[in-house]
Amino acid sequence: MSSGSRFQLIHLVEEDAGSTLSNVLKRRLENCSWGDVREMILKRRVQVNGNLCLDAARKVTGKDVIKVWQESLPKPVEPTAIKLVYVDDYLVVVEKPPAVTSTRHIEERDLPKKRRQLQPTLEELIPDALMHHFQSFRKAQPPTPTRKMRIQETARQKEHRMKRYSVIAVHRLDRDTSGLMIFARTPSIAQALGIMFRKHEVVRKYHAVVHGHPKAQTFDNILVRDRGDGVRGSKSADIDDPSSQRAVTHIRPIEKIGDYSMIECQLETGRTHQIRIHLSEAGHLLCGDLIYGRNRDGTRTEDPSNAPRQALHSATLEFKHPISGEDLKFKMPWPADLYQWLQQLRKNVK
Repeated sequence: MSSGSRFQLIHLVEEDAGSTLSNVLKRRLENCSWGDVREMILKRRVQVNGNLCLDAARKVTGKDVIKVWQESLPKPVEPTAIKLVYVDDYLVVVEKPPAVTSTRHIEERDLPKKRRQLQPTLEELIPDALMHHFQSFRKAQPPTPTRKMRIQETARQKEHRMKRYSVIAVHRLDRDTSGLMIFARTPSIAQALGIMFRKHEVVRKYHAVVHGHPKAQTFDNILVRDRGDGVRGSKSADIDDPSSQRAVTHIRPIEKIGDYSMIECQLETGRTHQIRIHLSEAGHLLCGDLIYGRNRDGTRTEDPSNAPRQALHSATLEFKHPISGEDLKFKMPWPADLYQWLQQLRKNVK
């Protein structure tokens, strides 16, 4: 168990597997009553593997990481809070806030609507955000209908709008990674953008804050889903693994901040957790990374940075519009939570 200024981490072990979340918290938090445990879950203070959990009866595994916050986490992001930086008939570029999952996992696609609304994905939020975006341009409203007509028309109109405003994710960001993302508005555009990503025609640059002072370099190796301890990682030469995928990341230093560095990471490929794996295995753990601080030998790399989340941000997107061929380039500064943390980190060095 480790602690930070705003939260407490609990790393579960195999003996915890099969227990409920409330049972684990009661065992690990010795000074808490059953009422305290139930209250912290209901008041949005508990995350499991980075995801808010409001289900006290959830069964845990021995590999789960629980984060218990001192204060309640924010309520789900409202669609109107999603910033759309580019919109046309073919695609949308958005600024993804932290603590929002990009898309719904396959095993969660059939969740009841009320469960999905507890933590909507960005893909689910964008249709409403688009609807509000286009409504803001309306110059005149139609005559007010009767109450009965208004209810019927609103239902039909909203259903029609939701189909018109639906989007398709063509790439993903981790839940706790903020930054720029592209969504397609038609299947054909999703296919075209997918080809552009595979051909490395979309420039993606991330900003990250890491331990140590890495030099400019390129990581080029093979990643697998399980490096031998249940965690994604690089492949040993003697392992034949069907999940093997080549991963290439280019990094360059931007700023030294005491024992830490801000760096730029440019993706050539887009594998799951690629940047986080490359940095941790090179000895430059991403600040705030709860997963890859765990080493292959079972030890952990300590992270005294007190980062509020993993310090990784999709700062730049560059690509040619798949229809017009126009060169599009977007930049997004650090969001408030990491900017404030960075300011404190710099202040601590002086």
